[in-house]
Amino acid sequence: MFPDAKIFSGRNSKALAERIAKEYGQELGGMTLTTFSDGEFQPCFEESIRGGRVFLINSTTPPADNLFEMLQMIDAAKRASAKHITAVLPYFGYARQDRKDKPRVPISAKLVAKMLETAGATRIMTMDLHADQIQGFFEVPVDHLFSSALFLPDIESLGLENLTIASPDMGGSKRANAYGNFLGAEVVICYKQRKKANVIDKMTVIGDVKDRNVILLDDMIDTGGTLTKAADMLLEKGAKSVRAYCTHPVLSGAAYEKIEKSALLELVVADTIDIKPDAKKIRSISVAKLFADVMKKVHAHESISNTFVM
Repeated sequence: MFPDAKIFSGRNSKALAERIAKEYGQELGGMTLTTFSDGEFQPCFEESIRGGRVFLINSTTPPADNLFEMLQMIDAAKRASAKHITAVLPYFGYARQDRKDKPRVPISAKLVAKMLETAGATRIMTMDLHADQIQGFFEVPVDHLFSSALFLPDIESLGLENLTIASPDMGGSKRANAYGNFLGAEVVICYKQRKKANVIDKMTVIGDVKDRNVILLDDMIDTGGTLTKAADMLLEKGAKSVRAYCTHPVLSGAAYEKIEKSALLELVVADTIDIKPDAKKIRSISVAKLFADVMKKVHAHESISNTFVM
């Protein structure tokens, strides 16, 4: 019998961490965070974690304070003699910087991985990494969860006829194909060209969407430019309706306004990042039970294979 694991949360994911802890069947552990007048902050565990397992939950969205808070929590747990330190990052920030796409730039995803390990994390748990190979940046075990366990049942519940799964870019074609095979749906690819980051120059669709109910899939939505432009284009090509399912609602800049004004019937996201409560077209599905179930299995040294639906 293993001693009970303890769950703690950073400021950025407090609401989600409370939902995860509730699904897990216990309260969040006591932790305080002192902020000094110059902006520095210091987390402190208010209970003993010596010799046990701790799950530290915090999505590392900008600003960098969220990442640094996770690093401090890990370091504090290590120095408090925790035996197993699992960094739970529902959203793994800097994942888009997973390669050198031009000269003289960092591979920031690798840098973040090394910082988490150096701080003392003995295991990483996250969801829908921008690139699967980021798991290889770590020398500790990585539990990579997929939102498909939540999104696929939700899509099936819609009962849509003439369903087509669309990827908003070439990079998401593997994901779209997997969903299409599972749902028995056709698959199309939106091809986009960019002149600079977050700005789309041209977009077209590879495949036929006439009279089809289209669902766009992506691992995240940032400015909303790609999805809203894709939705408009798909309707111009004859699509009957367009919805979108995106795991991480980064939603920076004018993204909320773009979504509300877009041709999308609905945007469905996971709650890895909090969204504004008054977003009319955006619906959130909670990842709390999925994370709690996997955390229980990790603590009991059980297989998590059955959490993957495809």
